[in-house]
Amino acid sequence: MYEYALTPHALDAGKAGMLIALIFFIFLAHQVIITVGYLGLNLIALTTIRNSTRGGRDYYMPRIYEKNLPGVSVILTAYNEEDLIATSVKSLLQTNYPLLEILVVHDGGTDRTMEIMIKEFEMTPYPVAFRYEVPCAEIKAVYRSKKYSTLTLIDKVNARSKADAINAGINLARYPLFSSLDADSVLERDSLMRVMRLFLENPDTIAAGGTVRIVNGCQVRDGNLIKTDLPRTTLAKLQVLEYLRAFHFGRLAWSKLHALLIISGAFGVYRRDAVVSVGGYYSKSLGEDMDLIVRLHKHYIKKREAYTISFVPDPVCWTDAPEDLATLKKQRVRWQRGLLEVLSEHRSLCFNPHAGTVGWLAYPFMVIVEAMGPIMEVLGLIFTLVLYFLGYIHPTAALLLITVSIGFGLMLSASSLLLEERSFHVYPSYRNTLSLFMWAVLENFGYRQMITWWRLIGTWRWLVGSEFTWGAMKRNTSWTK
Repeated sequence: MYEYALTPHALDAGKAGMLIALIFFIFLAHQVIITVGYLGLNLIALTTIRNSTRGGRDYYMPRIYEKNLPGVSVILTAYNEEDLIATSVKSLLQTNYPLLEILVVHDGGTDRTMEIMIKEFEMTPYPVAFRYEVPCAEIKAVYRSKKYSTLTLIDKVNARSKADAINAGINLARYPLFSSLDADSVLERDSLMRVMRLFLENPDTIAAGGTVRIVNGCQVRDGNLIKTDLPRTTLAKLQVLEYLRAFHFGRLAWSKLHALLIISGAFGVYRRDAVVSVGGYYSKSLGEDMDLIVRLHKHYIKKREAYTISFVPDPVCWTDAPEDLATLKKQRVRWQRGLLEVLSEHRSLCFNPHAGTVGWLAYPFMVIVEAMGPIMEVLGLIFTLVLYFLGYIHPTAALLLITVSIGFGLMLSASSLLLEERSFHVYPSYRNTLSLFMWAVLENFGYRQMITWWRLIGTWRWLVGSEFTWGAMKRNTSWTK
């Protein structure tokens, strides 16, 4: 038998080694969860999307359904949108849907939005009776267009909240379904027709969303999208990749799992009575779109009533993307902070015995991957560098870890691009696809780290509870010329 005498230094070294191994295991486990989770979502999306493309007929609206289509109130919120408001409204006026009203909510802006609306569409004061079924700031006046009987303008007091503006539109909406859109968006003519089939075929559907794409680089004339192309700026091109990944895989797969936690605020259709039953949009939330969906989940789970919240990828809304760093930073800080607010506010949904895949799969995934992602990515990089410089990790191993991380991101981007080509093929030139693949490689060297840092700032501001101000959001209007 041999006896070993361990010195205090040896004991300390052993404890340090165990601590390092434990920390390394935590980071590794987090990366494994992300990898397995995204791969699983990708596989689910791949098996689903073939029936949801323009080449497949499953999601087109048969003519026999047209007589049974429910009315839809489209709510377009506008705060200082003088450059884009006319284009967005003209786009909606050409929507291929038989029973439609358009409600433009002027949210107390200070620019020429009201003036342009009144002049361009011949708006005149229109007395109308309504109830404040969901809370919103005072509605000062309502106007109706002489040229278009379906077009209404609502002038309200600004409440520093997009959610409050949508609530104003809900209060005046006449139809059982409503769609909320941003004023910097262009809706394809048949998008409402395609998403409406979900409501007709499944009476339990209370909300449905479609794909949002980047309009920068495209050409829009009189509200019509006449040409699709990639943006000219690097920032916008990189956002094209992000949107492809988010909508092609994430939301399509979560919808298939009946665990969709978010419908984009840029384009969604909702059952009005369902939204009114939960009090409308929460005006103090920075993530008002996700907050509404999570509250709808909680409401129907608590009541034990059947419901469906869906996503179909083919109905498309084109939206303007930030092309300057300051605006993009504000957007991503707000998104991260809004996400954390919602997850914290509705944490009782996590592992709720009756919540099914929503509470046992989607919610924990959001916490581990989306909420904790920026922290784990930054700490993981710092930890790897510290171990390298202290000599605890071989240079080859450190390089391998970084390569695997970059390779995984590139794999997700490449699979999104491949799926785009095999299904939608929105961008007609294959040069566009090759260009996007090149940017999928380059985004790992600077852009990805910048976005992570901004999300970390959003996390910090949520933790300390600092006040958020929207500020001016710079718009790009080149696609309207």
